[in-house]
Amino acid sequence: MLRDKGALLLLVGAPVLYGFFYPWFYSTQVVQRVPVAVVMQDNSSLERQMLRFAQASPRIDPQLVTADEGEARLALLRGEVMGYALLPRDLKRDVLRRANVVVPVYANGAYPLVSKQVQYGFAEAFGTVSAGVEIKRLEAGGQSAPQAAVARSPVNSQAVALFNPTEGYGSFVVAAVAVLILQQTLLMGCALLVGTWREQGADRVSARQWLARLLALCVPGWLAGLFYFGWIFVWQDFPHGGNPWGALALLACYVPAVVGCASLLGWWLADRERALQLALFTSIPLAFLGGFTWPVEALPEPLQWLRWLSPSTAGIEASLRFNQLGAPLWAGLSQLAWLASMALLTWLAVLWLGARPSDEQK
Repeated sequence: MLRDKGALLLLVGAPVLYGFFYPWFYSTQVVQRVPVAVVMQDNSSLERQMLRFAQASPRIDPQLVTADEGEARLALLRGEVMGYALLPRDLKRDVLRRANVVVPVYANGAYPLVSKQVQYGFAEAFGTVSAGVEIKRLEAGGQSAPQAAVARSPVNSQAVALFNPTEGYGSFVVAAVAVLILQQTLLMGCALLVGTWREQGADRVSARQWLARLLALCVPGWLAGLFYFGWIFVWQDFPHGGNPWGALALLACYVPAVVGCASLLGWWLADRERALQLALFTSIPLAFLGGFTWPVEALPEPLQWLRWLSPSTAGIEASLRFNQLGAPLWAGLSQLAWLASMALLTWLAVLWLGARPSDEQK
């Protein structure tokens, strides 16, 4: 394995490279200061106050202030801003009359994360102004400031994300994709090696030698798993360490299952390059079948069953439970049992194939 440069690059180099390279795209975690526009059609003192609160929001950055909605719409279509709010004409007059006022907010739906920040940013800024107006009304009716604050919001709520405190996209996606990266690099490296042995006629060896090969192929997978769970997650400040013993149990079952599947793939293809070409293009489909980027219930029923043929399906579910949620070991026993069964069956199949006499020997 160490003498094969291609296998060494996939089994050792790729996990290290991905560990630094992939989380870099999500290092900011949360989108901030999204460029937006504000359309002020009567430039009243209330609209100017709403603009100041929007400028103070960390989510949005009003870069265009205009009285022409058409100008804001063109800026949105050109990509200069990602959304805009329309402060309608006679806004202050309607507020003073206690009429219901609607402030439309338009955002670029092609970028869901950016669209969310635009809508939340304007909602928080304008909601704060609205709360201040309502409190002033209550004070004008004879209530004191504390009474007005309580009357305006008798029950305060605070949302706290239990397992993703930063509510960042990186903490959500990288924690799951890391398990898939571990599988794909191991799958390609092992299948490449087994395909090479098939090409060179080194596949017909004793069961003891094949067992040694399989165990040797597990070593870089186990090391890469410890590298991700034990250092990358800590370094990137992703949720981690919820159940370390559960994570170790997962690696003990997951890596052999991947090695067994990769060995069968390399045996079937019997070609060094073909294994790499085939496994390379399965990463994106497996990510969507993993159940974290796309609801499993929305998948066609055949795919809901077929996705369990990939170790990443059970591996991702168990990893999120143990590493991020801190679930006890029994909460992931079904996933661990499935991975252990896959490992046992695939290893037995590889040992049986290696022990069979070749056509030349027959």
